[in-house]
Amino acid sequence: MSEFYAVVPARYASTRLPGKPLLDIAGRPMVVWVAERARASGAREVWVATDHDEVAHVVKQHGFEVCMTSIDCASGTDRLAEVAAQLKWPDDAVVVNVQGDEPLIEPELIRATAQTLAGHPDAAIATVCHPLHDIEQVLSPNVVKVVLDKAGYALYFSRAPIPYARDAWARGRELPGALPVMRHVGLYAYRVGFLHAYPRLERPAVEAFESLEQLRAMWHGYKIAVLTTDQPSSPGVDTAEDLEKVRRIMAGQG
Repeated sequence: MSEFYAVVPARYASTRLPGKPLLDIAGRPMVVWVAERARASGAREVWVATDHDEVAHVVKQHGFEVCMTSIDCASGTDRLAEVAAQLKWPDDAVVVNVQGDEPLIEPELIRATAQTLAGHPDAAIATVCHPLHDIEQVLSPNVVKVVLDKAGYALYFSRAPIPYARDAWARGRELPGALPVMRHVGLYAYRVGFLHAYPRLERPAVEAFESLEQLRAMWHGYKIAVLTTDQPSSPGVDTAEDLEKVRRIMAGQG
């Protein structure tokens, strides 16, 4: 297995759930659960990247390394770029961005994403998708879809329903069984060389309108290798309702 690093961006000032990294789940802060999942993936090193002293203090209390990053980071990718620069990781190193609000993420998926990038030397990024069979999710702008080429590289990401079943949907809104709709899972592995370049890349209009930062990489010609899994992604925590759902699961009730 190729070596890789794991970084957990933990932004304190969440709009919908202030102090989200420190919210209690089954007796431990959410960010600690995520860091433990990252450690179980076999990563060479696990770092929590935060801009908040209290998050840093709690993370260190639980035995994890912390890298303090700027409060002005616009995205988790920008935060990872700061970590890579501060820790002077080599350009060919692989870093997995494990989102800090994914306390149920499978360690095996983290490892597999890193291995996908390691196995595609012409790609700068690797990410994950799984088949989508629910028409409401296909049509939802809150669910990001991806279309792949025959080699498993991303052609495009969108909040729109892609690929679009023109003839079938002219007759109604049933999902054709053979339509290859893939839901994008927001787990990324990056080469450090790309992270160094990312903050200097022009932000294209397509990224701004879709509100999908991975489109910046594609617009500038970087390839994204996509791992396809059969299993839906584990629930993350974006809202108070999500938090209660995850708490029930962690307590063995969900």
